[in-house]
Amino acid sequence: HYKHHWFPEKPQKGSGYRCIRINHEMDPLIGRAANQVGLSAHRLFELLPRELTLWVDPFEVSYRIGEDGSICVLYEADSPTGSPEPSGAECSRYLCQEGLLMGRRSPPKHRLMTVSS
Repeated sequence: HYKHHWFPEKPQKGSGYRCIRINHEMDPLIGRAANQVGLSAHRLFELLPRELTLWVDPFEVSYRIGEDGSICVLYEADSPTGSPEPSGAECSRYLCQEGLLMGRRSPPKHRLMTVSS
């Protein structure tokens, strides 16, 4: 899917193409993946937040729930060049963990992304 939009030497290049969004409608890529593992569209909408943005970049996958949510790092790997982590990533990760707990002392019952309206 990302054949001509993947640039490990410039991870931000092509990121708009690699952005997956759910905004009251299901992104076709997510819908196809769910179908392949046996999830119906109805069940998928029950599991995911109404607004979700997912960025799939070389060496990092991040997401945001809602339009005003913090951007959270879901996965990151060291680049082959060993370049340092972008400044602010640690702070962003901390804010995301706090946001997911939403004031709780323990994680929510369902570890899938939670949303409050």
